[in-house]
Amino acid sequence: MLKYPIHQMKMVMTLLSLILSLIILIVVEPDNDPPQKMGDPSVEVTEEMRDAANIEKLKAMNSISQGSLDEAIGQLTEAIMLNPTSAILYAARAGAFVKLNTPNAAIRDANAALEINPDSAKGYKIRGMARAMLGQWEEAANDLHVASKLDYDEEIGLALKKVEPNARKILEHRRKYERLWKEKELKDVERERQRRQAEADREALSAFKDGEVMGIHSISELETKFNAATRTSRLVILYFTATWCGPCRFISPLYTNLASKYAKVVFLKVDIDEARDVAARWNISSVPTIFFIKNGKEVDKVVGADKSALERKIAQHAGQ
Repeated sequence: MLKYPIHQMKMVMTLLSLILSLIILIVVEPDNDPPQKMGDPSVEVTEEMRDAANIEKLKAMNSISQGSLDEAIGQLTEAIMLNPTSAILYAARAGAFVKLNTPNAAIRDANAALEINPDSAKGYKIRGMARAMLGQWEEAANDLHVASKLDYDEEIGLALKKVEPNARKILEHRRKYERLWKEKELKDVERERQRRQAEADREALSAFKDGEVMGIHSISELETKFNAATRTSRLVILYFTATWCGPCRFISPLYTNLASKYAKVVFLKVDIDEARDVAARWNISSVPTIFFIKNGKEVDKVVGADKSALERKIAQHAGQ
């Protein structure tokens, strides 16, 4: 059975840590080699198998100290085959793969170690270093932070100092991109709102005949005009009349002239005998009665054929 002095093993582990710390400075091309051999977790591991696995691990550490990384990988693979339930063995081989600049292989082994032991600090540390080698800065920083919480060492601290600035840059870039994208979305929403508003305004304007008096024959027709006027912020003048009404005949010509004068005001006329439902809705008890409506609400009215009051109030409300 191979035996190595404790101080020699410590030197090997220190050397490994230093090399790993230096390696993560370098971003490498992803390794696309076939996946390495993995152990069968269903195998029942005997005490003899564990002892044999430990011997292979010690051999691997010695090979690493001599720079024989490929040999160390083979020895660690043999150890894993003997004891596939050991997270330590997978983490050790992952570290060797990092030194060989094969980060994807290292990540596979680190994942295997973490499946066996979710609290494997070394599994997180090695995976974080491997991800750094692939330029996966945010993922690397996350793994290294978890490793730090589980079992902090100087190697993790050094790695974080190299990884975190890049991770922050990516985070800041993503936040900036998300902010710009959100601003773009808001602008797109606003443009769409304005487009629909313009379309609705055009549709509303099509309901009017500028400079003319429009007859109303039903409540639904009146509501359509009111909604269109509200959408376009127009003053509505609603004139209730009747063919048999003498004062109505007196004021109607003026009403028509005012419609041509105030082209942006909506002039409506309701014959109370033809549109009884509209007259009932507005509680008409005498004609002529003229209402002034803004945003669907009555703001003034004239009862009777008072020409001066009609002209004055139209000028007043149309100018507001």
